[in-house]
Amino acid sequence: MYERKSRLTPHQQSRLIEHFVAGTTARAASELIGVQANTAIRFFMRLRQLIASKLPSYELSGEVEADESYFGGKRKGKRGRGSTGKVAVFGLLKRGGKVYTAIIPNAKTETLLPIIQQNVQPDSIVYTDTFRSYNALDISEFHHMRINHSELFADQLNHINGIENFWNQAKRHMRKFNGIKADNFYWFLKECEWRFNGGNHAELLKQLKSWYKQTKH
Repeated sequence: MYERKSRLTPHQQSRLIEHFVAGTTARAASELIGVQANTAIRFFMRLRQLIASKLPSYELSGEVEADESYFGGKRKGKRGRGSTGKVAVFGLLKRGGKVYTAIIPNAKTETLLPIIQQNVQPDSIVYTDTFRSYNALDISEFHHMRINHSELFADQLNHINGIENFWNQAKRHMRKFNGIKADNFYWFLKECEWRFNGGNHAELLKQLKSWYKQTKH
């Protein structure tokens, strides 16, 4: 499905997969392996689409952190909520477990609450900041804990450091590509989700090679 018409040799395909998992850009990988840059770019994009198609659906439970972040754009001016020229993403992270992301049109309650209800089990503890869109959680089927970033507090459990760590990791990875087209952003986002959830490089490589092999049959 993904590389049926490829002129790449099996060895070149294997090397490209290894460089993809290592975080090498497609252009750098093409130079190291000796293939056309556009060929490597297309191959890497197909790997991202394969990853997105294989990501499992799962329900988060226990202690879950919720937050939104904004990606892309080089415009000066307002940052964060309400910023222009950026893609809004909502994230949920089970502490010590998986992260789930969704591209959102806005950060309103009517957008965020259904995503939480669909992906988090009732009676879970949901940690958020003090953004007003999360007010509805106070009267929902969840236990809502608010984080006020402007205050110092003794309770070390009262934070959303996990999801903020994911945002930092994802943005650091995407920054290498010097701008991602809006049409392709979803695939890059799901790649970052997979990288965060999948373990170390060796585990990611084994999984991706297995998925890729399945597409050849």
